[in-house]
Amino acid sequence: MKSHHTASKISLSEVNQSIDVPKNASFWRTLRAFLGPGALVAVGYMDPGNWITSVVGGASYKYLLLSVVLLSSLMAMQLQQMAGKLGIVTRQDLAQATANHLPRGIRYILFVILELALMATDLAEVIGSGIALHLLFGWPLLFSIFITILDVFLLLSIMKMGFRKIEAIVSTLILTILVIFIYLTVISKPSISGILMGYIPNLSVFDSSQVVAGNTKLTLALGIIGATVMPHNLYLHSSISQTRKVDYDKPESIKQAVKFMTWDSNIQLSMAFVVNSLLLILGASLFYGHASQISAFAQMYNALSDSTIAGSVASSLLSTLFAIALLASGQNSTITGTLTGQIVMEGFLHLKMPQWLIRLTTRLLALLPVIIAAILFGDKETVLDQLIVYSQVFLSVALPFSIFPLIYFTSNKKLMGEFANAKWNTIIAYAVATILTFLNIKLIFDLF
Repeated sequence: MKSHHTASKISLSEVNQSIDVPKNASFWRTLRAFLGPGALVAVGYMDPGNWITSVVGGASYKYLLLSVVLLSSLMAMQLQQMAGKLGIVTRQDLAQATANHLPRGIRYILFVILELALMATDLAEVIGSGIALHLLFGWPLLFSIFITILDVFLLLSIMKMGFRKIEAIVSTLILTILVIFIYLTVISKPSISGILMGYIPNLSVFDSSQVVAGNTKLTLALGIIGATVMPHNLYLHSSISQTRKVDYDKPESIKQAVKFMTWDSNIQLSMAFVVNSLLLILGASLFYGHASQISAFAQMYNALSDSTIAGSVASSLLSTLFAIALLASGQNSTITGTLTGQIVMEGFLHLKMPQWLIRLTTRLLALLPVIIAAILFGDKETVLDQLIVYSQVFLSVALPFSIFPLIYFTSNKKLMGEFANAKWNTIIAYAVATILTFLNIKLIFDLF
């Protein structure tokens, strides 16, 4: 297999290799230059889809599922490092690598599955942002959801300002979410010993006999994994890891890029791990025993100001902060989701469509199920929240179709040279992918 980067179009051509990296600088100065792509990737690990699964997980089974949050974060770090490395070393993103090296039939099947996964991802973002606007400003829900089309155009105008600006906006929104959740968690006075015990892996997580508020432990565990390890993030990272300038004539320059990409990715994913833990801890400390009353964003919002559920800490300030964090999360995920839509379309189909058209098409396709659900069931939040839960389950089903090609490419010596995965890394990655696939098949059987 030879690299096709010369033959095919470069990934996200408007920002590829656009950011300078200091020469012979200190570790911290170089790290600062490489920090950024990891933030865009981390966003997918704390999007609105995660919120419901994590909070309901805490409200249903207290701190038990924290071990799942920890495990899925470690999986995420391993896979994202592979994705970023693939982009830097081969100069093709995962979509391009798939199109260049796999048979045409498989390529189109993967494209369809991935487009559906992107719709499922976008669905969670659209509903999350729409509900946040509805809760904050009292606008009709359907109107709030339609308004989210505008953020696609907002993104296009930010793109013109340069990729660093997007990274800065995303990082600011992540910090907003983090600060709000630290505050909400601190005042909810969680059990520290309960949290520490929760991080110890427990086999009872895979028990699907006990059902709380319609969810088994396994459904929620898989929902957390599906909402945490996102297929679209692998494509995104393999593309945006190429935004930093690399001198491909010097092997040490490639080595440096891979090293600092790994630092960036792991630092930002650790932050996402903290946010997801806080969501679950919040669910456990404030809503335990009320799982059926907080299975939707609007219910969580109302519960935070209801003293019978949230106890003495309940206040309208808490619910407003929650809605602001939800809006920040939805907006963040929209930025990364629309970028990924472009990467997938260009990589798989070699389509040279205008950016705004690709982004608008992806967004409208994601809005379709929301509109259908709203017409059939009225714009009830609970129906839309169910859509989010099912979208997360679909994502965990779509995941193996992205993981297996990624591991295959990054383990391939011909393609990666000295940067191919170590044997142990490949074995662990295939084991993780296989376990996920089996659990997903079990989940489908449980659902039906």
